[in-house]
Amino acid sequence: MTLSMQWLTMAVMLLSGLGMGTVFDGYRVMSNELKFPRWWLPVLDVIYWMAAALVVFRVLYASNNGEVRAYVFIGLAIGIILYYLLLSKIVIIVVKWVIGAVRKLIAFVLKCLEILIVKPILLLYKLVMVILAFGSALTIFALKIVVQLVRPFWKLLLWMVRPVTRPLGRWLSPYLAKWQLAERLSKIGLLIAQLWSKWFRR
Repeated sequence: MTLSMQWLTMAVMLLSGLGMGTVFDGYRVMSNELKFPRWWLPVLDVIYWMAAALVVFRVLYASNNGEVRAYVFIGLAIGIILYYLLLSKIVIIVVKWVIGAVRKLIAFVLKCLEILIVKPILLLYKLVMVILAFGSALTIFALKIVVQLVRPFWKLLLWMVRPVTRPLGRWLSPYLAKWQLAERLSKIGLLIAQLWSKWFRR
């Protein structure tokens, strides 16, 4: 391997060290800001180091066909040290700002959805319920008026057919007693009276 290839590999490893530090600080800040459970941190650390090892090996393989030499570790160490000396605080500030901006954006989108969608739907629902309640009350009122208007004609009709219904009742009374229709009709009449008093009570 030529000297220039070695310096190129060392520079690539230095950049890899900078990237490792950036990703490490980024996920640490995110885990703290998003309140991840504490038992998740060891799992995330393991995932981070496995991913970092795979990425560094892939970069190393692309730069010098995967040869591991001392300058590889030197480049990584220099990159990590430079990152924590020069860039760590800046990255932490930027990541926190990005998280805050995303939170504000999500809150803004949710507020817009509430104003433009949720509140109109609730208002429409309340309006429909008010219209249905008013319609039900108006219908019951109209039925009461109709019943009051029809009642005299109904009484007149009963009085007119009474001469016919009396002989017919005497003739049907044995059959009605046999089939217990009187009891059944009384139960039905009682149920109708209860519903009448419930729906058309003055």
